[in-house]
Amino acid sequence: MSNYHIKNLEEYFQVYRKSVRDPESFWEEIAEENFMWRKRWDKVLEYDLSKPEVSWYKGAKLNITENCIDRHLYTRGDKTAIIFEPNDPSEEAEHISYKQLHERVCRFANVLKNHGIEKGDRVCIYLPMIPELAVSLLACARIGAIHSVVFAGFSATALSTRINDSDCKMVITSDGSYRGNKTIDLKGIVDEALESCPSVQTVLVAKRINSEIPMKTNRDKWLQPLLDEAYHDCEPVIMDAEDPLFILYTSGSTGKPKGMVHTTAGYMVYTAYTFKNVFQYRENDVFWCTADIGWITGHSYIVYGPLANGATTVMFEGVPSYPDFGRFWQVVEKHKVNQFYTAPTAIRALAKERLDFSENYDLSSLKILGSVGEPINEEAWHWYNDNIGKKNCPIVDTWWQTETGGIMISPIPYSTPTIPTYATLPLPGVQIALMDENGEELKGNQVSGRLCIKFPWPAMARTIWGNHERYRETYFSAFENKYFTGDGALRDSTGYYRITGRVDDVIIVSGHNLGTAPIEDAINEHPAVAESAIVGFPHDVKGNALYGFVILKEIGETRVHENLRKEINQIITEHIGPIAKLDKIQFTTGLPKTRSGKIMRRILRKIAEKDTNNMGDISTLLNPEVVQEIMDGAI
Repeated sequence: MSNYHIKNLEEYFQVYRKSVRDPESFWEEIAEENFMWRKRWDKVLEYDLSKPEVSWYKGAKLNITENCIDRHLYTRGDKTAIIFEPNDPSEEAEHISYKQLHERVCRFANVLKNHGIEKGDRVCIYLPMIPELAVSLLACARIGAIHSVVFAGFSATALSTRINDSDCKMVITSDGSYRGNKTIDLKGIVDEALESCPSVQTVLVAKRINSEIPMKTNRDKWLQPLLDEAYHDCEPVIMDAEDPLFILYTSGSTGKPKGMVHTTAGYMVYTAYTFKNVFQYRENDVFWCTADIGWITGHSYIVYGPLANGATTVMFEGVPSYPDFGRFWQVVEKHKVNQFYTAPTAIRALAKERLDFSENYDLSSLKILGSVGEPINEEAWHWYNDNIGKKNCPIVDTWWQTETGGIMISPIPYSTPTIPTYATLPLPGVQIALMDENGEELKGNQVSGRLCIKFPWPAMARTIWGNHERYRETYFSAFENKYFTGDGALRDSTGYYRITGRVDDVIIVSGHNLGTAPIEDAINEHPAVAESAIVGFPHDVKGNALYGFVILKEIGETRVHENLRKEINQIITEHIGPIAKLDKIQFTTGLPKTRSGKIMRRILRKIAEKDTNNMGDISTLLNPEVVQEIMDGAI
């Protein structure tokens, strides 16, 4: 079918025009011709962005796991669905066929049912990148339970917040995890989190590192024996198109994390369609996305998108630097990877190392390179293009968000001419608007403004779990009848888009969206701290790092500042996780504030970036003299 697999630029423009002119027919045709439905929809799309309420494929019935697994059993039953590549290269990789995946998902689904999990129940998954993680997602989806995956690098506090927000009945975890040459006590973190999670009745524990761990009677159960005795088949629960599939939490710039709710049919259609086109996937290709399934990238482009296309997808447990910086390329050679999708942070870290780490491996299987998480800078783009793609693999610099469910702006390989740092053109069905501060849409080219989307697309998040008003307020209140992404962008003379970064207080560190408010709240809990402000500053590897300006209660605080710095980072680690630690902490007697008491982060950003030539007008500040003091003490 032509508009399912775009093959050249002319075809892209034809398909795009059609998708904008008549979005309903466009998405109806894709849904009809490429998926299995138990009942057809009554209406393709119904929406009101002022409320905001959106439903795609209204009235349709389906189960996403039938589309990701069952329908492939007759044609691709023995084909590898998942290649599990362990952390330690001396441990053997595991190839799981579609038939084996089907059995494993059914057994796991029966274990969930045997422990009282039903359609609509929430299950929290806190696992390392082992096969059980992918299987547990699909097992939940098989029986209509709503999965909520929490990245296994988050702290006990962050985990309990997420469990309580959605009242999870069960937690699936492991005894621990491997990360490079370290082991992490995941079960210990879960035990600590569950001290304040009354809704959790059962904890299923997978064995990974075979450590001695305490098991709480009547609550904790080893997973494997339960799987061994579970029945090997499980009828899929038939879901409504708009039934929730999963909740995934994303950092808010203010307050607690937001549980984005993704529903079944639209998410399936959109992730499958974008996977096929952005990566130009062909039948026997091997696709590898290096993300963790704890993030939306892993949900959409390790699990659901690839499996809905009957693809072979790689799940990697390790890190790019262990046992050395050639690890990614060794995996590419070993599994003959064709499409490789990673984050600019990883690319920048690898680009700093000796070239022989990549030159020692045969990368000739690669056809397409992808980048995700933040805009890729020019230097990293060229390194990736020259040394990994050998100048003949198109780079897809993809822009999208947890909230969008799937890729929104990206080149289509071999069709869209690429330019470093540009995400290029919107995918079919994605209608972009750049808005100015007054809420007017900026028409024409060579303009920059706030990036909005003015028409629903199938994979958009439908709400924030338990708080629809916050969903409306966060995404639909800034510009009437438009989804506001929180990002700025420019459109160049050819109509290409370049993302210019967040316009709110969210900083992207190593591809992780970190809201400043929760970090500041954590710091302010330190007994010696009166107030704090966090900004980002450019970092060679992470893209951005965090700079903290901290006011102490006692100006002559007797404790050595170095110890205080360690304690502050320790508190952040406990509340949020090690990813949110500050690279620089500067103690100061005050923060620049407006007369209404708002911290002027713009000034702090300039100081952190060492760009103090043009501070703008600071005479209107409540305390202009503090700016010089902060500049003098800058690190």
